[in-house]
Amino acid sequence: MKAVVFRKDRGLVYEEAPDYTLAPDEVLVKVANTGFCGSDHSLVAGGLLPEGYILGHEISGVVVEKGTQAGGAALGTRVCIRPTYCGKCASCLSGKQHLCRVNRRTTGIGDLPGGFAEYVKVYPQMLIPIPAGVDSQNAALAETFAAALHGIRCTNDRKGSVLVMGGGPIGLCTVRLLKILGYGPIVLYEPIAVKRDIALLYGADHVFNPLEKDADAQAVAIAPDGFQKIFECSGVKSNIDRAIHLAMDNGEVCIVSMIFTPLTIATPFLINLKEIHLTASISNSHQENIQCLQWMAEGKIDARPLISDYELLAHLPVVYRERIDTGLAIKVLLRIGEEF
Repeated sequence: MKAVVFRKDRGLVYEEAPDYTLAPDEVLVKVANTGFCGSDHSLVAGGLLPEGYILGHEISGVVVEKGTQAGGAALGTRVCIRPTYCGKCASCLSGKQHLCRVNRRTTGIGDLPGGFAEYVKVYPQMLIPIPAGVDSQNAALAETFAAALHGIRCTNDRKGSVLVMGGGPIGLCTVRLLKILGYGPIVLYEPIAVKRDIALLYGADHVFNPLEKDADAQAVAIAPDGFQKIFECSGVKSNIDRAIHLAMDNGEVCIVSMIFTPLTIATPFLINLKEIHLTASISNSHQENIQCLQWMAEGKIDARPLISDYELLAHLPVVYRERIDTGLAIKVLLRIGEEF
């Protein structure tokens, strides 16, 4: 089969990879579309991958073969793919299956090869059937929306004013979901105009360029008492302090972005004085993916405005160099097999 693999001396390379042989408990999925995630970029740019690894975890496809002991979705079922979990550990029993440390097997961002290939080999527990009315492009990006939904669910249920910092895919998905869930006013900070435009399409009430000197003053005019919730989705470390200043008393700041280098909070005493709830999120659950797929089926979510680059798998190495690594792309979606 054809795949894009990581080579330590060359980065991403399109080449022939061995076909999979199924174990009795495994399932083979023919890939339709796979999205390129920010975490994929971090792993490639940091060289944090084993030789020959296949990335890609935002996958839609069709079940085409099953091992003799594999249950779950029938042949021909259209599916998305999520990690496994044990169902018995403390995390699983508390409803946090995505934090399972016992039996977590992960496609394309962990121990199993991913979806930058014509096929993926997975376990039945990993499959989420795609509802009628959801196309393969949307389905592949349901995981992006699910990550945003999980960040929202890491805060309490109070509705009110929200500031989203960063208009990358997760930030834009967060804006759309906040609108669906009834939050408002919703404000986005994002320096790139085209991303601000997508945020307005997705339901943002106000969008500001955070690099402009009066951005905070404009935001405070909208929420004079501060924002009830702030979601940091940009990875800009100085935004943590900025969020603490802009949060209301007893407000919440959720770090959705991944920050890999040491972080200093210049005014930690404000967390105390304002009794701010500082939290963070990681990944998402099967149920959150199912919810986002359902909203797609109902027409409440359309992921396609996020797609800035729609490319064949063979083009990924060049797209990575010219569009992803340079920061020019918003969301890259790969057309790998037959779409639906």
